[in-house]
Amino acid sequence: MLVLSRKIGESVFIGNDIEVKIVSISKDKVKLGFEAPKDILLIRGELRLAVMGANIEAGKSVKDITLLKNLHITKKK
Repeated sequence: MLVLSRKIGESVFIGNDIEVKIVSISKDKVKLGFEAPKDILLIRGELRLAVMGANIEAGKSVKDITLLKNLHITKKK
């Protein structure tokens, strides 16, 4: 893990396409701004964990696993 100190207005780049900018700092919060290409998924950590948990629970309710295996198959034209 890389740990940096930044001031308001300063930024960090991830690769060539993603910029993380410090927007504001208060007592217990730091506001970050993200500039990234539209094809890059940006999602909050707690939301990602919730979706993963919901997917696991949904998978438990499927009786026939072949239904799940066939969901990802798409025909190419």
